[in-house]
Amino acid sequence: MHAELRERAYEANREIVRAGLVVLTFGNASAADRTAGVMAIKASGVPYDELGPEAMVVVDLDSGAVVEGTHRPSSDTPTHRVLYRSFDGVGGIVHTHSAFATAWAQACREIPCLGTTHADHFAGAVPVTRALAGPEIEGEYERLTGEVVVETIAGLGLDPLAMPAVLVASHGPFTWGADAAEAVENAVALEAVAAAALRTELLRPGVEPIADELLRRHFLRKHGPGAYYGQEP
Repeated sequence: MHAELRERAYEANREIVRAGLVVLTFGNASAADRTAGVMAIKASGVPYDELGPEAMVVVDLDSGAVVEGTHRPSSDTPTHRVLYRSFDGVGGIVHTHSAFATAWAQACREIPCLGTTHADHFAGAVPVTRALAGPEIEGEYERLTGEVVVETIAGLGLDPLAMPAVLVASHGPFTWGADAAEAVENAVALEAVAAAALRTELLRPGVEPIADELLRRHFLRKHGPGAYYGQEP
């Protein structure tokens, strides 16, 4: 019934492996069908080399009930559901433990915008969440992980489609996009800017973020109504 959706989720999971963002089974990608009110997500703990569309589990966005599939969905399913239900326009989500973005998350530091490569893709520093409190960790941990991501984006007054990434403190990155393919692209871009920022700080300790004017120019030439990068659709 949801074959096309499961295929999209499968392709997203395959692409994050191809991009070198996954170690072992540490990561997952999902795709949503908002009209049907469902999402497809990687099965929990299944090795990536054993994945196929049939290992994608279709879950109801509201109830969390399994709609289609014989596997248990990813343990991060409640986090994905919170993000879909909170961020209008999001059709795909990726979570990885990619090396450089995870290093920033473990340091509980945002990724500063130190150059135009970053500004081309993200409208400012990539934020990091607060640490979850003990009762949150001991309670509905995965759902509350999603809530703290939403809290971070809302608290900073950010547009989730202009800042399609958050680092969960001591954990790792989540990215999202209009569809699953865009969420993967954002995960790849996040890892690239995380690596560049770390190396820049090593070369020049205390380096300052780029000027707001330069950041805005680079971001807006690729995004928004006045964008002029690339070809006409």
